[in-house]
Amino acid sequence: MIEKDEAIEIARKRATENNWRFGEPLNVFTRRNWSGVTIRFEIETNAGSLGTKAIFVIDAKTGEIISEGYIPR
Repeated sequence: MIEKDEAIEIARKRATENNWRFGEPLNVFTRRNWSGVTIRFEIETNAGSLGTKAIFVIDAKTGEIISEGYIPR
């Protein structure tokens, strides 16, 4: 099981690999299953602002990136 800070670092590393901007502020949503166990982290860069955005969904158990996307504005 990974923590929120580890999920952010995984996303930051992938953004760097893809030459994507990883701008602050971040929104990190923690998704839990019915029993309250964290199942995934959803990370959005440049949250609440117009412009370039990167979005990542990371599995909380394995640290694997489930989904990623980039909006270059």
